[in-house]
Amino acid sequence: MITAGVGRTGARWGGVALALLAIAACDGGPATPPKDKQPELHFPAADRPVAHIVSSGWSNEAARDKLNEFGTVMDRAGIQPGMTVADIGAGEGYYTVRLGARVGKHGRVLAEDIVPEVRDALAERVARERLDNVSVRLGQPADPRLPEHSFDRVFMVHMYHEIESPYEFLWRMRPSLKPDGTVVVVDADRTTQDHGTPPALLTCEFNAVGYKLVSLQDTPAAGGYLAIFRAQGVRPDPAAIKPCPNLPA
Repeated sequence: MITAGVGRTGARWGGVALALLAIAACDGGPATPPKDKQPELHFPAADRPVAHIVSSGWSNEAARDKLNEFGTVMDRAGIQPGMTVADIGAGEGYYTVRLGARVGKHGRVLAEDIVPEVRDALAERVARERLDNVSVRLGQPADPRLPEHSFDRVFMVHMYHEIESPYEFLWRMRPSLKPDGTVVVVDADRTTQDHGTPPALLTCEFNAVGYKLVSLQDTPAAGGYLAIFRAQGVRPDPAAIKPCPNLPA
């Protein structure tokens, strides 16, 4: 079994990177206290179907590069050298490996997937390509378990429709953002059972957990649209979250 952390640059990563190493070193260990020591929280269920995970990649990488998918998304997301980025639902690593090059040696990328075999394959790829600024770990379906106040950007590419408990997931993810950090979602404008998320539904679910839509752009090169959200105000009490109706595409 491959451990979840990959990288060889040690202490020079600084405080944020050391936090990433700490969670990676224990194979995706919790960034928060064990659940048996936390008060039980109750989140509303999503009023929509959940797509099954059918593939760790929605298209081959050569075809995606031919459309300049990565470059288009990175430019619109404002990715700069030195940033710390999370790639949630990283799959085969199309974004992960390119993000590693984009943020450079002073940046960091934390990639995670909830399927152990997919995580292991991505960790092998990261090691093979000697991506010293990338760590890979195992996530959880309802909790990405990211270190707090750590990320300039959190990416969720063609995977949001596969999240069974979106309100809990978004609620637990929110503290991981830096004050100016944003969440970048790429998805298709179709129903969730058809492996997409209608933009109105996506915006409603994010709003319910205290995120504000910053921008929404059609992005054909990425197979749909790109939405950017920023956390605002106080994170709501889980019991106060009102679920969204299943809005059509």
